[in-house]
Amino acid sequence: MQRQRVIIRTIGLATAVALAATACGPQKTESVGSASSAPSSPTAGASPEASPSTDDKPSGSPSPSASASASPSASPSPSVKQIMANGDESEQIRELQARLKQLKLMSVAPTGFYGSKTTAAVKSFQSKNGLNATGSVDEATWKKIQSSSKKPTADELRPPTVNEVDAPDPRCMTGRVMCISKESRTLAWMIDGKVVSTMDVRFGSENTPTREGVFNVGWKAKEWTSTIYHTPMPYAMFFSGGQAVHYSADFAARGYAGASHGCVNVRDKGKLSALFDQVQVGDKVVVYW
Repeated sequence: MQRQRVIIRTIGLATAVALAATACGPQKTESVGSASSAPSSPTAGASPEASPSTDDKPSGSPSPSASASASPSASPSPSVKQIMANGDESEQIRELQARLKQLKLMSVAPTGFYGSKTTAAVKSFQSKNGLNATGSVDEATWKKIQSSSKKPTADELRPPTVNEVDAPDPRCMTGRVMCISKESRTLAWMIDGKVVSTMDVRFGSENTPTREGVFNVGWKAKEWTSTIYHTPMPYAMFFSGGQAVHYSADFAARGYAGASHGCVNVRDKGKLSALFDQVQVGDKVVVYW
């Protein structure tokens, strides 16, 4: 408590108010947070998992034999059912991504989230195989992908090595930046457009999403404990209220089976320790899909 008082006196009254709500403890598998227990977040932090329904079934056209006065009981022709589409997240999508990587259509490690890279890879596969190039996976596309690849191994589904870094967002190309991709689940420390180091990261759950946008490191603490969840947050670098980049022992132990309460978790303590020494207050943070 004495340590927190010293930090608060150092950083000033305005930041002291922010310190009253530093959060980001790991979420338990059986409870991923709720509106009553999670810290409030700005309206800019929309949930990344929110996506259009992939089960929309537009009304089909009446059969040729149906007259203009067809009875209400007439059945429409079935529409093409989408199995997986942009915005979805599941273990089946993780398998899809692993198979697309076997086919050299994806380079990033499987994440289980269907984003722009997965959409582009699926569309490319469909075009090469005479399928309707929608970028979404229907039954015909899925069967063709399965027949063109082998069942992924455990290491292919969850590679033991770090995730491959996503292409940097254009906002990361100047200055000193922690460039954080939600799609590839990576953090790239960049200086003047060059990648200096990279590491795996994980984010908040649907109920407590990590905010997206351009921020700056407001303050740092080598040793810190969440004032809401009372969990350690070593090497914390705060960039948006109570949200910070920090080491997570839970992430190191459980991987992507868990989630944060909005912070950017890092599981490689050595890499983060080195990054913490390099990052300065005021450096840019970009969080993007």
